[in-house]
Order: sequence, then structure tokens, then C-alpha cells
Amino acid sequence: MAKKKYFTPANPFIYQGYVSPEYFCDRTEETEDLMANMENGRNTTLISPRRIGKTGLIQNTFYRIRETDKDAICIYIDIFATKNQHDFVQLMGTAIAQHVLSHQQRTFKRLLEFFGSWRPVFSADPLTGMPTVSVSIEPSQSVMTLKSIFDFLNQSGQKVYIAIDEFQQITYYPEQGLEAQLRSYIQFAPNVHFIFSGSKQHLMAQMFQSPDRPFYQSTASMGLAPLHEEIYYVFASRFFEAKHGSISREVFSAVYQRFGGITQNIQQVLNRLYEVLRHVDNERQVNEAVWHIVHRNSMQYETLIGFLTDNQLSLLKAIAKRDCVVSPQANDFIKQYDLPSPSSVKTALTVLLDKDMVCRDTKGYRVYDRFFDLWLKQLV
Repeated sequence: MAKKKYFTPANPFIYQGYVSPEYFCDRTEETEDLMANMENGRNTTLISPRRIGKTGLIQNTFYRIRETDKDAICIYIDIFATKNQHDFVQLMGTAIAQHVLSHQQRTFKRLLEFFGSWRPVFSADPLTGMPTVSVSIEPSQSVMTLKSIFDFLNQSGQKVYIAIDEFQQITYYPEQGLEAQLRSYIQFAPNVHFIFSGSKQHLMAQMFQSPDRPFYQSTASMGLAPLHEEIYYVFASRFFEAKHGSISREVFSAVYQRFGGITQNIQQVLNRLYEVLRHVDNERQVNEAVWHIVHRNSMQYETLIGFLTDNQLSLLKAIAKRDCVVSPQANDFIKQYDLPSPSSVKTALTVLLDKDMVCRDTKGYRVYDRFFDLWLKQLV
């Protein structure tokens, strides 16, 4: 099969997915640390808030690994949308089947023979035309299939690197024991190395730092802070200069501070600025770009709040209006925004935190998506 080609994007400010190191800002030290862990048999726990760049870092690390070992099997799966063990196993099985189909077609027949119960469904990617495959697994076969997946990977004779993003999701599954199953299989899979990535720090900490949990002290830990502002500016200005334009240091700093260093939000603004302007030198241009993004997402936001109860929506709007709330259950805050009882606020806050609509940092509670925050401020 021909080597996969990476396209040259029309807009270099990628905020979804990964293209190549050219369009990935910095993270040199983190990439080296993650590679060192993988290549030396240390599984890694990677914890940071969403939209900071965990997925990009993982994909950049896999890109580097494949440069040095073209036979390495690198698999990324995001389990955020999974609801149970069956979903997890089916997603993992599909990812492995897709990798084999894309990179090792000679092995694909052996894969299907190995997993006789899998029912593959073939199609073509609508964008690239490349063949894709998904597999269907009977729910009753999930436990046996998970063990078989590890058996297959062990017998592959190749180095295997698997990143499981939003790993804390397995704590919500109705089935008990998946953590222990995974831990037992991983112990006897010397050629399979894992990155367990997650955004809910308290859940990830419980899984990997509690003595009574199967993964206790079994991984190297990594955190991820926002990109260094100056390094990020150099990265951004290079692309504007390449089209004979510019972005001023002051304006970039304003964008960076406005969005708290959250990579995805900043990339969206830069993407819009690059699309419509050659020279970016004032904050009016930034404001126009920001509000363009807010209005573009308005239908999505309307759908999002439609799933909230009245109490949850009232609290969410109040937090947005205040910008940052130290104590949402305080009487003055409740009275100012005509919220229900402290116990009802606490219940609503738990849901908003769980849905990642609200986050908590060192200063207090705030709406996590800054574009969503601006849209909420407009609501009466």
C-alpha cells in the first residue's frame, strides 16, 4: 500500500485533528518525555483540561515514533462517547482492524480469522476514498474478545502503542471489573505500551493514585500546561509572514490572555484571522473574529442548553454573567441571580461540571468554553 500522504491545509491554524509537526506548536519537551516513556516500556497517565492539546501531543508523539519505526503499531481511541464495556471493546477492536487494513493488508485476513466472531463492515472514507472498516461484536462476547485482542497484539511481534483518551469514562460503565481486567492483560503484554489520557483530574487521580485501585502506581504521570505565550507567538507569526502579512505581538497577547491559553480556542481565533486578514494589528479585528465564531456556533449552543433543566440553565447563565464565581452556593450570589436553594445549586453545579460546561480553577468556577460564555452573556 502506498505511504499515507499528509495534505497541506489551506489554513495552517488547525483546531481539530492533527496534520504534521509543521502545524503543531512546540510541546518538544513533552513529546520527548512521552516518547521516552513509550520506548522504554513505561505506560503513561496524561492529565490536563480539555482543549489544551492532549490529543495533538499524542498524535505528534505517534508521528515521531513512526518516523523511527515504520512497523510500529500506533492506535488512538477516544472513549468519551462510550457507555459500557461492550462499546469500549467494539471501539478498540474497530481501531485495530482499521490500522491493520490501512497499514498491513497482508495481515488483515489473519486478523479476521483470529477473531472469527467479528462481523466487519467495509466502506470508503468520503474524503480520502481510502477503505475503512468497522466491526460488530456480540455484547456477550465482550470479555472474551478483550482478552483475544491482547492475545492478537502479543502475537503480532511488533511494538504496539495505544492511547486511550478520556480514560476516566470507564468509571461510569455499569459493569464492574474492567480496570482489573485491563491491568491484568497489560501486565503480560510486554510489547504493548499505553497512554491513558484524561481531562477529569479527580477521577484520573483516584484511578492511578489510590492504593485500592488496580492501576495504582503502574504508570508515569504527566500533566499538560498551556503553551508558552512567546513560543506560541513565534509559531503563529511565522504563518502570517509566509503570506506576506503579520500579527502584532500585543494583539496576539490579548488573544492569549483573553482565552487563558486554551489552545483550541486560540487556534479558532487565529484560523479566522488568517482566513480574512493579512495584517492583524488591532483588537477590533480580534473582536470581529471572536463574534463570528460565536454566531457560527449559536445553533449548537441552543441545542446544548435545550438538554438542561431550568435550575442548571439559570446557574450556568449566572456564572457566565459573573465571569468567575468563588462560591456558587453563597447567599449573596444566589440572591443576586434569583437562584434556588443552596442544595439545588449544588446539584445543578455537579451536573454542569460533569458535562464540562463549567470548570473550576484556582480562582473559582467559570464557563469552560469561552465562546459559549460570550453567547450566554447575551441571553436575557
